[in-house]
Amino acid sequence: MGAGAAGALVAVQLCETAARRRTPLDLVLIDPAAEAGRGVAYSTEVPEHRLNVPVGGMSCYPDDPGHFRRWLCRHGESTVTAADFASRHRYGSYLADTLGRAIISAHGTVSVRRLRTRATGCADLAGGRVELRLADGGTVAADSVVLATGPAAGRSEWAPRGLLGSDRFITRPWAPGALDAVADTDDVLLVGTGLTAVDLALVLDRPGRTVHAVSRTGLLPQPHALAPLRAVPPPKDLAALPFPRLRREVLRYVAETRRTHGDWRPAFDGLRPWIGRLWQGLTDDERAEFLGRDATPWNVHRHRMAPSTAETISRARSARRLRVHSGRIASAAAREDGGLTVRLADGRELGVAWVVDCTGPGLRADAGGDPLWSGLLADGLAVPGPLGIGVATDGGRLLDAQGRTERALFTLGAPRRGELWETTAIPEIRTQAKEVAEAVLAPPAGSPRRARRRPTDQFGLPLSTHAAAAASFRGGLGRVITVRAKAAEAFARATELDPGFALGHAALALLGHECGADVDVARELADARRSARERGDERERSFVEMVTSRIESPVSRADGTSPGDQALIAHLERFPGDAFALAVAVPTIAFSGVADLDGSLARRLVEGTAHAYDGHWFHTSLLSFVRQEQGRIDEAGELARAALAAEPASGHAVHALAHVLYESGEHHTGRDWLDGWIGAQGRGAVHRAHFSWHVALHELALDDAAAVRRRWYAQLAPGQVSGVRALVDSGSLLWRARMSQNWTGRVPVDGVLDAVARELVERPASAFTALHGAVALTAAGDLPGLRRLRSHAAGADQVQREVVVPLCSALEAVLEEEWTTAAQGLRALLPSLRRVGGSAAQREVVEETLLYALVEAGHRDTARDLLERRLDRRASPLDRRRLAGLGA
Repeated sequence: MGAGAAGALVAVQLCETAARRRTPLDLVLIDPAAEAGRGVAYSTEVPEHRLNVPVGGMSCYPDDPGHFRRWLCRHGESTVTAADFASRHRYGSYLADTLGRAIISAHGTVSVRRLRTRATGCADLAGGRVELRLADGGTVAADSVVLATGPAAGRSEWAPRGLLGSDRFITRPWAPGALDAVADTDDVLLVGTGLTAVDLALVLDRPGRTVHAVSRTGLLPQPHALAPLRAVPPPKDLAALPFPRLRREVLRYVAETRRTHGDWRPAFDGLRPWIGRLWQGLTDDERAEFLGRDATPWNVHRHRMAPSTAETISRARSARRLRVHSGRIASAAAREDGGLTVRLADGRELGVAWVVDCTGPGLRADAGGDPLWSGLLADGLAVPGPLGIGVATDGGRLLDAQGRTERALFTLGAPRRGELWETTAIPEIRTQAKEVAEAVLAPPAGSPRRARRRPTDQFGLPLSTHAAAAASFRGGLGRVITVRAKAAEAFARATELDPGFALGHAALALLGHECGADVDVARELADARRSARERGDERERSFVEMVTSRIESPVSRADGTSPGDQALIAHLERFPGDAFALAVAVPTIAFSGVADLDGSLARRLVEGTAHAYDGHWFHTSLLSFVRQEQGRIDEAGELARAALAAEPASGHAVHALAHVLYESGEHHTGRDWLDGWIGAQGRGAVHRAHFSWHVALHELALDDAAAVRRRWYAQLAPGQVSGVRALVDSGSLLWRARMSQNWTGRVPVDGVLDAVARELVERPASAFTALHGAVALTAAGDLPGLRRLRSHAAGADQVQREVVVPLCSALEAVLEEEWTTAAQGLRALLPSLRRVGGSAAQREVVEETLLYALVEAGHRDTARDLLERRLDRRASPLDRRRLAGLGA
């Protein structure tokens, strides 16, 4: 009952939870409003009416705080931040859209009906069910009822008789058309100075009108900070203190926070999660003392105005269009012009055309005369809460007159104010909505759980889903291990078929985070964690925890690995047959892998999981890549060819063999074979540009400048490649071609940089990306950009500090044509270069730059030694030509 904000939040949780659990549900939303989700608060279309909680605190989901901000970004507000304050009407659109999406995603499991009427009564039925009587004469029988009715309307009990009988007294300002009769020049008195009065002042403010506002204290809500600080946790064990001491400790904590941080707001924000517990620890006498002594200053500081709202109110006060008074209304009398003369208790008189009640909602559940709540209280199906405020509940389930919770009657939000005090804002209501949905859908106590045989992936690991979703997941996993495109689409289909499939959501989150797939990473991660808790097995929960760690803990440790790396290693040690995790762990081509300073970790991971795969082509492909990194080229070639014989589309095996042929100097063979594969089995490869880069390396080694140019424009130019692949493959190829004199004139690297987010180039998260950002900036001649990257690396992880910083310095010397300095810096880097990750062929771009710098500096003997060592390792017409040039 009620489809405003609270009702919509419960409905979202019911739809999504029922769909995840595959629990059939008939959901009925009863509310006369035209649109679900808006209620009174979010129906306003006044653009100045802003939320009084920042965007970062208004998500529908307690476990996904960024959901509202991302929604705004997708709906035309791309620059919005978590600290901004959105319009209330915009938030109503967000609630309606989120509910609509939840209903669509639950289609087939949840049926939803909207009844545009009100419930006027409730009666018991047999078997614990209840029946709602509706205002239109109908009835609805239900197993559970959620009373999401919002705050009760006030009764204006403070108003004197002369005001109550006047047609110039507006008691419900948000009712449709309530302010239509107010003329543009009519002066208005607002009774109350809280957020309702602020909203009305914004609506009524205009030249030629004076808006008065009066309350006992005359205090307006405080503004939010323009640059909010992080919340400061309160002292421990506050709940154990007697009320007088509790009050002193809270005041001391606020004062100390203000002294330390220059602002009292972080103290109130830190105290907020504790309010319910502290309130419940008070006796009724202590609660009454708080209401009489502390409630107003608490509300003024706790329920704050958006900064833009505060600025508008300040301007109106400065211009005397808004005048705020402290006092109590003693009487009101009609004037000859139809207006009112309002007398305050201290004798002051205010002449106005209208008086508006802005004192806020009533504290009793039936304060506004709601027949549903009145009947529930009269029949003993509900009882008043502490001090008569709201109703009594047990975790949201209504207590009856006998103190029982036998009927499935629930409520949330304002009706629980007596027992929680702070319960009317979205951060509290969304948590309650989740708890109510869990309780509504909880299976009856003692009900047996039917065991069913679970489907498996292609490696025999069980999947906690049904056969159709499992088939889609297997398709996605098959694309991951062959490094083919459209894996995300397959996983998305699996979650559409089963919204509660934890592995499907986790796979999408991982692909979005590590491969740039077009998914809402935070949302998929939240769904994965929620689903894993509900029905994931031990392996699936471990996988979700690993994905969470990789996404939320990317910072490297001193040894180069991150908490996400450690979680991935621990997961594989427990579940070595998890092919998805192994594909993520080994940095071949698709994923970033674990940080591996000397290659031993990847080798240990692959060799340590061999027993779980029994020679499967996927594992053989990874082993082939590891062997070529070890320099065991012949063995790597045999393994790659064996894997390709079993699965010709194996991208990992193709990648390993491409390295083998390059390091073996078989450039004609490598070029022709890899070019043919790209045009055949490789047409669906997700990293096709990288394979093209490998072909171009062969063409460079063959000293075929024309072929390199054709390859770049056909397969590696912007438009063909974007994102990190453009930086790593396209940008580095241009620089290598320039250094080897296979590209004369200015290289077209500006287009590459335009195709990559500047954040990725100048503030990269990994040393590997940083290396390629430095190369691209050097190719573009962007000395300021290179210096900005160096500054970023100096404050980043250990590898960036110790490798990328000196690399940037050496490349700055290249741009300044200080060749000896550049050569010395680059040569000193070579032994530690492996720490940035990637393959030897990728890191070779630094050695190519060193060769160029040595020649330009006149250090021909050193350049000759380097070329001869390279030719001893592998044949290269390019290196033979350069060596011959040195000899001449």
